Amino acid sequence: MQHISTLQSVLYGVYLLLVIGTILIVLTENRNPIKTIAWLMVLIFVPFVGLVCYYLFGQDVRKQRLVNRKYYNKIKNLSFNEIVSDENVEIRPEYTNLVALLKSNNHSPVLQGSRVEVIATGERMFEALLNDMENAKDHIHIEFFIFNNDDTGKTVKAMLMKKASEGVKVRFIYDNVANWKVPRRFYYEMTKAGVEIASLMETRFPLLQSSKINYRNHRKVVVIDGNIGYMGGMNVADNYILNPNWRDRHLRIEGMGAHGLQANFLIDWNAARKTKIDLKKYFPPTQIYTRNLMQIVTSGPFTEYSNLLQATVSIVLNARKYIYLQTPYFLPTDSLFEALQIACLSGVDVRLMVSRRSDSAYVDPASHSYYADLLKAGMRIYENQNKFIHSKTMVADDYLSVIGSCNLDFRSLETNFEINCYMYDEEIAAENKKIFFQDLKNCKEVHYNKWMKRSRWWKLIESIMRLFAPIM
Repeated sequence: MQHISTLQSVLYGVYLLLVIGTILIVLTENRNPIKTIAWLMVLIFVPFVGLVCYYLFGQDVRKQRLVNRKYYNKIKNLSFNEIVSDENVEIRPEYTNLVALLKSNNHSPVLQGSRVEVIATGERMFEALLNDMENAKDHIHIEFFIFNNDDTGKTVKAMLMKKASEGVKVRFIYDNVANWKVPRRFYYEMTKAGVEIASLMETRFPLLQSSKINYRNHRKVVVIDGNIGYMGGMNVADNYILNPNWRDRHLRIEGMGAHGLQANFLIDWNAARKTKIDLKKYFPPTQIYTRNLMQIVTSGPFTEYSNLLQATVSIVLNARKYIYLQTPYFLPTDSLFEALQIACLSGVDVRLMVSRRSDSAYVDPASHSYYADLLKAGMRIYENQNKFIHSKTMVADDYLSVIGSCNLDFRSLETNFEINCYMYDEEIAAENKKIFFQDLKNCKEVHYNKWMKRSRWWKLIESIMRLFAPIM
């Protein structure tokens, strides 16, 4: 019995050292204080679970280098400096600072003249995508967070395999954690047909590479023959076609905007496969279709700055008349929360649309905890009653539109690999504004006086869940 007691003491001592050591690591990483406090609470109050969760989801890998810097610069310089010039573009004066910010923090120039289709239904997105793939002559580059083994996934997979067998170069990037239910045979059949496959930040078990689990590739990008591109919030899954209550937004881009998507895909491909390919053939000359101006911007755990967070805060603070936002998950960082309050108190018409219930039950209470302060400041919040708003969009002042993969939550704004398109175009802004108001028909507005009458029990639950918002 004494030996057992001694062994227990030793194990407890080792465990205590691990917890203390982990706490010291969290403190010395100098990350966001709010996020640090959240992890400290988990480690202190649920130590064993907290230790496992931190090992799986909490380690900071920002100082690692995922892409060879020389190769990164080569791609950016080739695709943008030699092919695209933004010296003579005319942007409204109030948005020149945003343009400069995105050039500085993400090397994202203004891309001119793209033909853009704003897509609001899965039926239209997959109809157009499959048609463009069918007509591909040289290459198809495709990257999705979720690529399900369902009817929609099998249809897109069959098209990729068909084009690969015809001699079209097909490269496919997927997120292996998000698609853990997809059998390995699904990818083996694609590889056998000639499709080149890679997973960005691939995680393998046992937990040797578990620190990568927290950093998911949330991007949705397709580039066809270097001239046609797709991006937005839609994944490859039946939900987008068969579920009438699923609302999302996507873009079909033809022209220079596809070059921006191409550059970012090739950077991801290099990061995943560690291979360098001949670049120039993937940026063919393209014509000027319209007066559209756009910037394609990425963010992720290896970028020096939180690019999309900085851009969102800048847009909110820069809005003069209105800004309308849609997001499936609303867990704003402190800087975004303050910016929204400032905009509201300054007289800007700030409206947020979310679902009455998202597909993540533990996120909803934390999200609700932000409502009271924002409603009091003058923000208008709408909850869609019967549809799941999966769109990640912004439209401001009849000029700027943002569509992409980035949710308004800590994970998307600070952790995941994301990509957004910033469009400076009055016609596209009018179209996005119209879609926003169409979606309002299924919404109920949240009013401050009624909202404050919630039970104290729910308010307590929301406040507790909010403490963990930075690590959700």
